[in-house]
Amino acid sequence: MHRRPGSMHAVSEGIILDHVGKRFTVGVAALQEVSLQVAPGEFVALVGPSGCGKSTILRLVAGLDAPTLGRVEAPAVTDRREAATAFVFQEPTLMPWASVFDNVWLPLRLAGVARAQAAVQVRELLQGMGLGDFEQAYPAELSGGMRMRASIARALVTRPRVLLMDEPFAALDEITRGRLNVDLLAWWAERSLTVVFVTHSVYESVFLSQRVLVMSERPGRVIAEVTIDEPYPRTAAFRATEAYQDACRRVSAALVAA
Repeated sequence: MHRRPGSMHAVSEGIILDHVGKRFTVGVAALQEVSLQVAPGEFVALVGPSGCGKSTILRLVAGLDAPTLGRVEAPAVTDRREAATAFVFQEPTLMPWASVFDNVWLPLRLAGVARAQAAVQVRELLQGMGLGDFEQAYPAELSGGMRMRASIARALVTRPRVLLMDEPFAALDEITRGRLNVDLLAWWAERSLTVVFVTHSVYESVFLSQRVLVMSERPGRVIAEVTIDEPYPRTAAFRATEAYQDACRRVSAALVAA
């Protein structure tokens, strides 16, 4: 059966991928028949082998790329000072010559918001991210965890409805990563964000998300869904529960089958 070329549509709520395929110009098939839905306000993790198309899915949702086949729907921009989606990468990608304040202000500045006009919003966000005392610091003066906090703050300053995160904590030590996991859940709840979180860590995916989607080898497709039916807020104590261990076992088993 032939399917019409892929398309990107804007919807007011949620994320939909409908029979999505993606083939790059070099001929590599990254995704095949991927169908998934993420409800507004939901936290979903994507796990799978390296190169299976997890990051490609994020790029399609963000509108940074277009599907070869199928349909992608995601929230639309309604105000140039706000973003429908925001992207956080594995590396913070902060401007080294700019202060923390100016790095976080950047998306608003690009939207035409003056520094003085943005000051209250930026400072309130930095305070909530644990960076209130570092607004004049430069990235080189920050720890890895603080640089990632600044990167997340920059993503959130435009009040996005969808936050796309591509292995943001992979390069951090376990203590810092654990703290950021807990803080991320607090920011998600406070802002009613829809989050799609890519990780290679089974343990992180289970701790954070309401659902874990497991992907196959390339060309990637969703081969399993593990629901984490445990309440929030989740603290470090959750990791010691039988429910957490059982969910980790189920995700790990699905990955073996991938």
